Amino acid sequence: MSKTVFLCANCDAQFPKWTGRCTECGKWGTVEQGNSVEPATASAQHKKDLDQVMAGKPTAFSSVSTASSQRASTGIEEFDRVLGGGIVPGSLLLLGGDPGIGKSTLIAQVAAGLGKPVLYVSGEESAEQIKGRLDRLSLQQEGISFFGEEHVEVICKTILETKPALAIIDSIQTVASSAVDSEPGSVNQIKAATVRFLEVAKSSGIPIVLIGHVTKGGDIGGPKSLEHIVDTVLYLEGDRHHQFRVLRAVKNRFGSTNEAGIFDMQQDGMKEVANPSELFLDQRSEQPGSCITSVVEGNRVFLIEVQALVSKTSFGYPQRKVSGYDLNRLNVLLAVLERRAKIAFDTHDVYINVVGGLRFSEPAMDLAVCLALVSSLQDTAIQKNAAAWGEVGLGGELRNVSRLKERTAEAKRFGLTSSISAKDSTTLLEAIHKAGLGK
Repeated sequence: MSKTVFLCANCDAQFPKWTGRCTECGKWGTVEQGNSVEPATASAQHKKDLDQVMAGKPTAFSSVSTASSQRASTGIEEFDRVLGGGIVPGSLLLLGGDPGIGKSTLIAQVAAGLGKPVLYVSGEESAEQIKGRLDRLSLQQEGISFFGEEHVEVICKTILETKPALAIIDSIQTVASSAVDSEPGSVNQIKAATVRFLEVAKSSGIPIVLIGHVTKGGDIGGPKSLEHIVDTVLYLEGDRHHQFRVLRAVKNRFGSTNEAGIFDMQQDGMKEVANPSELFLDQRSEQPGSCITSVVEGNRVFLIEVQALVSKTSFGYPQRKVSGYDLNRLNVLLAVLERRAKIAFDTHDVYINVVGGLRFSEPAMDLAVCLALVSSLQDTAIQKNAAAWGEVGLGGELRNVSRLKERTAEAKRFGLTSSISAKDSTTLLEAIHKAGLGK
């Protein structure tokens, strides 16, 4: 037995009666009548279906070969490192990031560096626009073919017939499948298209890269809804008004997710950054409110500069602003400074900036943020040639962080001979004094 329900064609939300606007996704005119099967009927139908099928034959792991197919190198060491050594045949990759962050630029360089036939499918740009980008980046264009199409079935058929070494779909929000009755960019369309591309990749052994936009509002139709379908999820992060970009793998079925690639966004494309510390500290400041710390990205340790500005508030409620750091963590550290170190910021505006436009949230940055705050409040520079790292507990204690030897060695390589950490300071107050502050 079935009862009448109403379904949203955009997000599959169910309603007991018709409504002009879906309250889940906010779309107008997408709610249509459908049928919902009662649980008892569904159970009986499921049992009937089981009786009509034959059992499969499981495969013993002892008979499965673990020899993996040879990865294809893209010629971009930072990109290959994040993937675990290169692109795996038959894999489905999702490259996400904010609009304008450089996804199309990076993938164009990957296509040119692969050195094999590449099919570039675009539903939002013309062949002239893509060629203009390749010309601007001075990239090798031999072997790269353009296909302007939005229908998933046509794209899949073309991939199977042309058999490229790599297929690029730019972007997944612009393609649509005829099997789904909803507009391009909706949740159902994006999922259906991704499943079709996954089938093509696995059956043909052709790797496919999907490019997806992540809006600031966290649109439900974005790449977040696809992460469980694809093999690898890469995110390109950074501030579009700054030059640095970080490529991170948040999911990788063929390798580790502990790697990160650092790029310098220049006029002629993404340049690999082999020595991030040198670039991040190129114009470091020794003024009050500045502190050098180290962060770990994947297997790499590099130095960054944390800046703080503390000024007398002009309003009744003090401001707290951050760039490249977590605002909630800042509020916790301010509370610890006030309670455990007896240094109050309740009548001051506080601003934190991580130089370079990148975002970091490692707990090892806690001590550097605290020292930068105290340094700015007291208008006193931190001890010269000092770097600080350590996690600050709610009791005001300093806790050890990982990769201590590597952090110290990286600091010494840049002349920072004095390190402030939990190794020589057990409390936040002791670290403040060692930095030449709070006396």
